[in-house]
Amino acid sequence: MPQRKRLWILVAVVALGWQAGVARAATVEVKLSLPVRARIDLTHKKSVALAPFLMVGKEGEQQSVRLRNVDVQREFQRYLTKLIKRESDLKVIETGAVDYPSYDLDLLGKNRDFWRAIGERTQADLVLSGSLDFDVQDASGYRTEEYTSPFDGRTYYRQVLVEQTGFEYDIVLQVYDGKTGEQLFSDNFKDFKKFESQSADPLVGMFENLSALEDRLVNVFAQRQVEASRYLFTQ
Repeated sequence: MPQRKRLWILVAVVALGWQAGVARAATVEVKLSLPVRARIDLTHKKSVALAPFLMVGKEGEQQSVRLRNVDVQREFQRYLTKLIKRESDLKVIETGAVDYPSYDLDLLGKNRDFWRAIGERTQADLVLSGSLDFDVQDASGYRTEEYTSPFDGRTYYRQVLVEQTGFEYDIVLQVYDGKTGEQLFSDNFKDFKKFESQSADPLVGMFENLSALEDRLVNVFAQRQVEASRYLFTQ
């Protein structure tokens, strides 16, 4: 038998044996905790100045009646302050009222002198700001459900009104270097939740949104541990 032909036969036998072994092998799912680094470089950064976030909304949009007694900006600032203190080693400094030269985030992002001035005034290594949009929506609508008639026992389909309230949080978070005014980070965080009621509490909806976004927000300033699945082959 020629040398090359014998070689191909040997390769085929090994391959078949490997496939048979894999077929007999079982897989075991293993959960691993993996570190995810903070999204900004915190080297030599010990403090962050928290500036007021800008409230934005769609043009011509009127504020929901249920939001008139909810200070979205204050609630978010309080939440973010607690989050940073709890999850990182950064010292949080309140800037107080800030006179923004523009309400356009793109223009503000390029205004290094403005952010450097805040950094000098607060003596903070980082300056944090951005924008907020919290929206309460009537998400009620009809859905199809099965209905069994008590008269003939047959199954029918009918449209049923389901009353729901939707809560949508849209956050733009920006971080600046307190010494140079350079923008170090900018990202958009969004979440939408529905509740089976037209009278759902806006504060409950707001904190449900924030809870869903918490890991992503924390990861801007602190290393996080995430769980991942890996599969191992066993004989």
